[in-house]
Amino acid sequence: MSSQPTSQPTARHSAGRLTPWWRLVWGACACVAATAAMGQSTPGQGALPAGSAASGGVGATPQVVEFAEIKAMPPLLAQLRKGGYVLYMRHGNTNNDIPDQPQLDLSDCSTQRPLNAQGRAVAKQVGEAIRRARIPVGEVHASPLCRTRETAQLAFGAKVKTNPLLMYTAHLTAAQKAPILAQTRALLSAPVAKGTNRVQVAHAPNMADLIGYFVKPEGTVVVLQPEGDNRFTYLASIHPDMWARLLR
Repeated sequence: MSSQPTSQPTARHSAGRLTPWWRLVWGACACVAATAAMGQSTPGQGALPAGSAASGGVGATPQVVEFAEIKAMPPLLAQLRKGGYVLYMRHGNTNNDIPDQPQLDLSDCSTQRPLNAQGRAVAKQVGEAIRRARIPVGEVHASPLCRTRETAQLAFGAKVKTNPLLMYTAHLTAAQKAPILAQTRALLSAPVAKGTNRVQVAHAPNMADLIGYFVKPEGTVVVLQPEGDNRFTYLASIHPDMWARLLR
């Protein structure tokens, strides 16, 4: 499978058993992490995300590397048209004056923080941009919260599959997060057939817990290349206001 042009580094992520994100090592060996931590890039490996520990050996103090977001360039759209990728989309803008209630009910949107008018417009805009870019979309998985399900429906139509294991991870315990992060990783890693792309519509804290990347602003699409065996590579991010430039 082709990858983003060499001018844009990538970050490869893998795991066996699920561990706290700040302990995960990206790449084949600690020397790669150490190189990246010093501000240098290893060919084919790219920058490490925030929360990655660069270990210098037993007893060494880990060095935390800031996540380096990569802005998408026009050639990426041509790759996405061929399929085989995962698009992780953060839901649209919300009304922060109406927070999630302590007794949140997944079947009652009045107990949840809702999309606002801007968020609905962003969801429609991103969905239309993906169609204009002729990017094929297959499976669409959404978190069970109303704001993510509505974003997915506005952007991609009726083919949305609600997945309880993509639930919002903020304020959850490590034990509660574990199955959610495992499911997120599985969907990001599982191979996608040529000619289609898998979509996840979920939350910023989930990706932050998984790889140290708090996705912002709302409506941003994160492009990842699944590699199987719980591995995936982060390629680039597309903010809502970037589509106009990419589609020229």
